[in-house]
Amino acid sequence: MVRFFYEKKFFFLNVRKSITNRLNTFKNKRINVNYQPIKGKIMEANTMLNYITEVLKNMPTDWLQLTTHRLDIYNEKLAKSEFLEQFEILFNNHNAKTEALNNLPTAYDYIRLGHPLSCVLEWTIANLQNLKPENAISFSSKTTPVLAILRKNLLDNKNTQINYTGELPAFLDSEILKSVYGYAFDLKKVESSEAVSNFNGSTIFIAQQDEISASKLNTNIDFYINSYANLGSILLVHGEENESYISEIQHVRRRETIAMTPSNCLIVLKALLEKTAFNTNTSEIQANKTSTLKSITSITGTTTKPLVGSSGLSIQYAIMMGLIHDAQENHKGKAIKFIVPPNCYGGTNDQARRVAACIDNVAVVDLPVDGDNDMVKSIDTVLTNIANQDAIPYIIAEIPTNPRVEVPDLIQLKNVLHQERKTATGNLAIAPVFILDQTFCPNVLFLGEDKILGSVKTISYASGSKFPSGGKCTAGYCVGNTKTEALLEKIELHLNLCDNEATAQQYAILAKQLPSMNTRIKDAYTNTRAFVNFIEETLPAAKINFVSEELAAQGFTPSVFSLDLPTKGSTAQEKESYKRALNHKLINLMITKIPNESKYCVSYGQLKGCYWTIPATSTQGTTKEGDKDYIARVALSPNMDLERHKKVFLEFVASI
Repeated sequence: MVRFFYEKKFFFLNVRKSITNRLNTFKNKRINVNYQPIKGKIMEANTMLNYITEVLKNMPTDWLQLTTHRLDIYNEKLAKSEFLEQFEILFNNHNAKTEALNNLPTAYDYIRLGHPLSCVLEWTIANLQNLKPENAISFSSKTTPVLAILRKNLLDNKNTQINYTGELPAFLDSEILKSVYGYAFDLKKVESSEAVSNFNGSTIFIAQQDEISASKLNTNIDFYINSYANLGSILLVHGEENESYISEIQHVRRRETIAMTPSNCLIVLKALLEKTAFNTNTSEIQANKTSTLKSITSITGTTTKPLVGSSGLSIQYAIMMGLIHDAQENHKGKAIKFIVPPNCYGGTNDQARRVAACIDNVAVVDLPVDGDNDMVKSIDTVLTNIANQDAIPYIIAEIPTNPRVEVPDLIQLKNVLHQERKTATGNLAIAPVFILDQTFCPNVLFLGEDKILGSVKTISYASGSKFPSGGKCTAGYCVGNTKTEALLEKIELHLNLCDNEATAQQYAILAKQLPSMNTRIKDAYTNTRAFVNFIEETLPAAKINFVSEELAAQGFTPSVFSLDLPTKGSTAQEKESYKRALNHKLINLMITKIPNESKYCVSYGQLKGCYWTIPATSTQGTTKEGDKDYIARVALSPNMDLERHKKVFLEFVASI
């Protein structure tokens, strides 16, 4: 039984040193993200905790349910600071009303990097430890905070010592972390955190805890990692000299895992406030997991074991590291090439390059797929070049492509992947592995024995925040055909090593939503086709990227299309500026006129409504500027007022 003991000693021992009031005396002036605690102003622990109690009582439902950020209240440049700045103003004014909380800016970027409840949890823990809020970072994973520190120290060529008490944590597989990930570190068993001595480098202390409490921080420890079974972990960055790690750690959380989930943050906060045991119900997890895996197997037409991660990028990271591990064992010493479209989803692009930055024999190769480029021809060219180098080719591609919604000739794709190639010395080149992101069309059967990619080593994955869950959770999954069984074993190993399997709540949501997924896809496509046809009639000068009727007949029924609006101007720059302004005009009109349905969000596959975004400023955030798409991307759901959307679009056409 896990309990939290808040004795008088906890509240008042060294309270003037360990619990500070971070409130400014101003009313509307923003707080600098790197502010220092204000001397002489002491915040009593019970005052803070009483306020958090009111916040949890009145919090908006979106704090638990929303998985994608609202771009109308999201400023990416301030995403790591703006929420807490405004939250502290509310605290200063003793304002915990639902309306005030609902008007707070988007926190980080639902929900990988962070969300309102993770920010509130981190703010609370940081205050209890006399740290800045950004020095406390929550994770759904118990392993990833360690990997984040090891990654930065690898790139900085800095020593790392990992201290632990009791048994070595199961997730610390030293051999794999050193041989596959390339990380270097020393392990040291200690009796307690007080026993950690000075070290020339970074010192990590891992505590596998069954309670949450404030403690005196040892100046010899740079990073405290408190792990909580079934919930995740909280990392404390200790010392000003280590604050340069914070953004790097947050970026690892954004790309390779997720923050502690909203539901788990709520569990921790309630236990903290109520001084009770963690209220985690895991009784149904196996049934939900079994149901989820059964649904995925049925939907994909595969026989191999599906793997489910905490997010699409969590599963993609496991795929990449599992393939690297397999390559090291079966093709020792050979160069590894991840072939990635330069304009694909920014997370995929960024993650691939981050992996390559850490491992000497891994590199990223661009794969032009959209516009004037043909995916099949590009793959043929790239594979020929890689074969000549006697390297290992791993191709990551989206079908349909994002955001242009293009589908290659699948017969030609199969043939080009099957084609045998020779190395420069005349030997048979290593065959590629095709890693297919089919988030836009997870219902298409690619991998069965008699399907188009059934005989090519192919792994397919999808983001669960889209159609699989209807936007209710981020969990992603992957499957493979029978030719990838050995690879899937390696992928599962790394999914578990990174502690990135889907959570109990995520399995529960997927178990409920997956059985209706194909029906929702069909109905959403029907709405999308009707809207596309309407736009073609009312604004024929616009260029629409969407699947043809012929492709739809083959099963490619996405519910997203891109809209390249007509433009005007005497120069290319004038035309581009006009078009970008027109994009925003259209989106603003839609979300203003139909606020209950039309949203300015990075979303797709939701249960209801219509979602608008501009890829260049959202999903392609880390993509190179020249590869970005400044067009409108529209995603429709099976449940929306289509006629109302048509009417408002007519207003837009009349205004231009």
